[in-house]
Amino acid sequence: MDQHRKSETQQRRSIGARKNPNTEAAILDAALKILLTKGGKGLSMDAIAREAKAGKATIYRWWPTRGALLLGIYARIKGAHVHADTGRIETDIAAFFEYVFEFWRGDAGRVFALIIAEAQSDLDVAEALALYRGERINDWMTIFERAKGRGELSETVDCRLTADTIIATAWHHLLTNRLDVKGTDLARVLAYGVVKP
Repeated sequence: MDQHRKSETQQRRSIGARKNPNTEAAILDAALKILLTKGGKGLSMDAIAREAKAGKATIYRWWPTRGALLLGIYARIKGAHVHADTGRIETDIAAFFEYVFEFWRGDAGRVFALIIAEAQSDLDVAEALALYRGERINDWMTIFERAKGRGELSETVDCRLTADTIIATAWHHLLTNRLDVKGTDLARVLAYGVVKP
């Protein structure tokens, strides 16, 4: 293969739908660095492309909106997380709060708080955050189904609303810098009215 055709092949690979893991990591690492040093206003595609030494076409193809990019940054920090199965819904909720509050004490908390703030004035970010919230609510449905199977839940409980309340409580504590609250205390309050007496 001559040099010209090789260059074209590499370019197509770099801007294709399938992400190159090394390029993806470089872009998200660059975006995180800019976000933490310059804030949301300093996070431009031009700045990321320069920092990551990547083409803007690649960034736009993989993260077509600002919201998608911000949630991509957060997802890279967050990694995979599976909710604990403690055998009781109240302690499952407590375990969630303990995990997420500890996690948010680092860069992840700064990034996620910034995403929530950006969502107040940027429709793309607001839509991406709403989608992310919906996915987290769906994750909680598995936990509530387990609790139902154990006969723990009151027949009148609205599981989706309860899941939304758990998530909103966590986000509220992040934004008000109250990550030192004990998960067991919050779980006790949130489980009241959900669990059968």
